Amino acid sequence: MLTFEQKIAIIEEFDELTKKEVSLGRVNFHFEESLYDKKNVVYHLHPNGNGFVYAGEIEGYPTDERGMVNIRNFSEEELRNIVREAVDSLSTTPAEKNPVLEEWMNDFDQTLVLMREEDGYQVYAGEDLEGSFNSYEEAADFLEQEGFSLV
Repeated sequence: MLTFEQKIAIIEEFDELTKKEVSLGRVNFHFEESLYDKKNVVYHLHPNGNGFVYAGEIEGYPTDERGMVNIRNFSEEELRNIVREAVDSLSTTPAEKNPVLEEWMNDFDQTLVLMREEDGYQVYAGEDLEGSFNSYEEAADFLEQEGFSLV
């Protein structure tokens, strides 16, 4: 298990994080440039080595109800990886995380393109916007109602 000082040293390698002292000798690290309301990347890192990293936007980590992963027994490599992934996840838009680019065609060989963009899902005919939707389901429903199917 890494010591408190070792964990601090690893986390301080990330220039985009700001160290914040909290009660009982614990430390938080904030990512002020987060694209989301969530700014706490490292939460309540304690001198006994216990602490948490936000992984609510990362796949492959068992998180609690707040999206936190306990890093008490993490190796140097594991800690570095999860902090890097946490920062990356908070600096990536939903469209960048889950890109959608689909072609839909009707019986007349007309093609529309469904794309995920930052503010939702857009349907394009060439460069012309045909519709804007809040969810994939709404966009797909529109396309199906207009007689298009996924290619």
